[in-house]
Amino acid sequence: MPPKLGILAGRGALPGQIVHACLSAGREVFVIAFNGETEPETVAGGVGHAWVDLPTVGRTIRLLKAAGVEELVLIGPVGRPDFSKLKPDWHGAKLLPKVIRAARQGDDALMKVVVEDLEQQGFTILGAEEVLANLGAPLGAMGIHKPDAGDRDDIARGMAVVAQLGAMDIGQAVVVRDGYVLAVEAAEGTDAMLQRCIRFQGEGRAGVLVKRPKPGQERRVDLPTIGVPTVQGAAAAGLKGIAVAAGGALIADRGAVVAAADAAGIFVCGVAVEEGP
Repeated sequence: MPPKLGILAGRGALPGQIVHACLSAGREVFVIAFNGETEPETVAGGVGHAWVDLPTVGRTIRLLKAAGVEELVLIGPVGRPDFSKLKPDWHGAKLLPKVIRAARQGDDALMKVVVEDLEQQGFTILGAEEVLANLGAPLGAMGIHKPDAGDRDDIARGMAVVAQLGAMDIGQAVVVRDGYVLAVEAAEGTDAMLQRCIRFQGEGRAGVLVKRPKPGQERRVDLPTIGVPTVQGAAAAGLKGIAVAAGGALIADRGAVVAAADAAGIFVCGVAVEEGP
């Protein structure tokens, strides 16, 4: 049996899915739930957990070690805090200057600081797909609808654009229609970006949402993710489909995502992507 898994749980359904998968497999878990971020359902049903404030890093580490955690997974988005209003504990205060410097460079730089500190405390950091294998996006079309030649051109264009944006640690997603970039993801996230695209829809479905990791990204955390809301947003924006990097993106509840895409008449596919831009 693998060692007890610690789950640093952000927003959304993915942390709860990992908890459920581990418990179903007989693996012990301990969840760090962040006040104002983690969904209460994630720790329902008697799951071992503790609620903490985001900047109390020292307390979080003590709780994990007291619970006997050896391996950690960081899953689910967490909002960037207002650093001027944080009330860190001693460990958090010691780490804060490095965190602030990294945050000025982008989210990926920030996550690398967090991962490095946790590793220095003796924890092994795992990618979510190492814990729950079917979270990773496979290669090829996942439903009954498939991209055509024009869609594939838009996908290639989108992957290249995200690589360039990602090199500056800006975002992980774009929307492309007929080679034209309709929208670029920034701090607002994918769902809000898709909302912006609704005003661009015309007759019939056209355009593709493209998501891939940033070049050189720390792939154990913050991989691009899609779920049923992503499919709903893409359909509402009049897009033909969604393309993600195979092996470089997560799909929350793949069965539900594929069923939603099939019903909406759009494709979802995984695409082979080079690491570099």
